[in-house]
Amino acid sequence: MKNALINRPRLAAANLSLLVAGLALSTAVFAHVFPQKQEPGAGATVASPAQVRIVFDGPLEPAFSSLTVTDASGKQVNTEKSAVDAQQRAAIAVPLPTLAAGHYTVHWAAVASDGHRTHGDYSFDVK
Repeated sequence: MKNALINRPRLAAANLSLLVAGLALSTAVFAHVFPQKQEPGAGATVASPAQVRIVFDGPLEPAFSSLTVTDASGKQVNTEKSAVDAQQRAAIAVPLPTLAAGHYTVHWAAVASDGHRTHGDYSFDVK
């Protein structure tokens, strides 16, 4: 019986440690931002869009978040820099010139306001 009483505080401490570690890990996972809406959308076939815009699931750090658009040969087609929307800090857009028919790839890098970075790309076609 005495051993069982000694082990209870150790068991409680171990459980508390696991709980704290689990909470810390889940907070780290949710600190990253990911796209929620893309215009034009991934895989879409559209007329030449005036811009590419992505809305993320959390606010972005403007100085470190970016969008670029390349054509099928890998040449960047946007001549202006992308910008995070001042009114909706979860959105970033880049203006585009008139695009010829073809395949285009959007490359994005998003830094959450807490400094965590995610990145990716997707493609769309212009008819």
